[in-house]
Amino acid sequence: MSRPDPQRRAWLRAGLAVPLAPASALAAAAPALPELPELAPPALTSAELARDNAYWGRVAAYYDVTDDVAMLDNGYWGSMARPVVAAYGRHVAEVNHGNAFYGRLRFPPEYEAARAAVARALGVERDEIVLTRGATEALQALIGGYNRLRPGDTVLCADIDYDNMITTMGWLKERRGVEVVKIAAPDAATATVQSLIDCYAQAMERHPKLRMMLLTHVNHRNGMVMPVAEITRMARARGIGVIVDTAHGFGQLDMRIPDLGCDYAGINLHKWIGAPVGVGAIYIRRGRVADIDPYMGEKDGGDIRTRVHTGTVNFAAYLALPLALELHARIGVANKQARLHHLRNRWVEAARGIAGIEVLASPDQRLTSAIASFRLRGKTSVADNVALSRRLLQEHGVFAVMRDGLASGACVRVTPAIFTQEAQVDRLVSALRA
Repeated sequence: MSRPDPQRRAWLRAGLAVPLAPASALAAAAPALPELPELAPPALTSAELARDNAYWGRVAAYYDVTDDVAMLDNGYWGSMARPVVAAYGRHVAEVNHGNAFYGRLRFPPEYEAARAAVARALGVERDEIVLTRGATEALQALIGGYNRLRPGDTVLCADIDYDNMITTMGWLKERRGVEVVKIAAPDAATATVQSLIDCYAQAMERHPKLRMMLLTHVNHRNGMVMPVAEITRMARARGIGVIVDTAHGFGQLDMRIPDLGCDYAGINLHKWIGAPVGVGAIYIRRGRVADIDPYMGEKDGGDIRTRVHTGTVNFAAYLALPLALELHARIGVANKQARLHHLRNRWVEAARGIAGIEVLASPDQRLTSAIASFRLRGKTSVADNVALSRRLLQEHGVFAVMRDGLASGACVRVTPAIFTQEAQVDRLVSALRA
């Protein structure tokens, strides 16, 4: 729901609908998660809890995920926990039963409650976000609508950025008449925080007409975490706008949007939060909405909701959001990050010692996420890595996927989830040794 429905506005004026609840009442509208004492983390530090397999086994019991394979492709989307699946089903039935009567009169305040819940989780205000169908839609709206560019300006993207976002950046040449520059980020295995900062600082020096750049918080190919706040600070000092892709950052890293120091961000809520598939968000810092054009002639009014027009939304997916966020908070994002890093480090450190395996992952924990990648040494083609991924599945029952686009070549990406067991990553290590 990207804008108020005109019919609903007419009904409101006529007194035929219940007015939107005030912001203070929106939180109360969200359904409460039932008491789940087994999900209350023990009194341990996050690092200690990361190795508590009994606790994470109880967490895993809340997820109905196939055991036909060792599922190590959890970066595509995140499975919903059983309570969220159940709530989603109830909401589907509710929406189907109420039809337009529900959709026009009762859904809008419930949507606002969900929007408020997302804003709280992100650490921003409700008027700074609007819900979308995912990070791709969010980022396309931000990049395509960014209007502070003039013909002859330069925009910047990198090999670690998401494919569709690189395409959208390229489209700005036709839309805005700008020059599009693509750089190669330092290799994940050798990158340091300073080398990443230097890479973007040098690009700013080389391109004095640079006016906007895309910056991926956690890239989907090798999982490297960028020092977004530091790079954004440099860019702002030069008058360069930064659009941040945090599709793989929010939800798996212990952070909130203000930590990034950015004015615009695309967010995914069905990857690491465990909401139903088809939910994301746009963030635009208060006071910067005018930098993004209203969507295809939408009437402006300075409302962030005019920056995207999804059309008729998946009502039930948005309604299940508050429950997914509450479950996420119950486990704790710092605990989730520690567990995911533990699983990632377990296979990465073992793989580094296997002859013939090239690990694409930083040893600096500040630059690491749940995601890391590998390939056979010298085997950098798409065909090589498609074959490697297929062999892992057919011979060892390990499901991981080929990723392409890095300047250094293709690789196989490994992504555990909070329901992944140590034995599943150990199966990957055994396969690599074989």
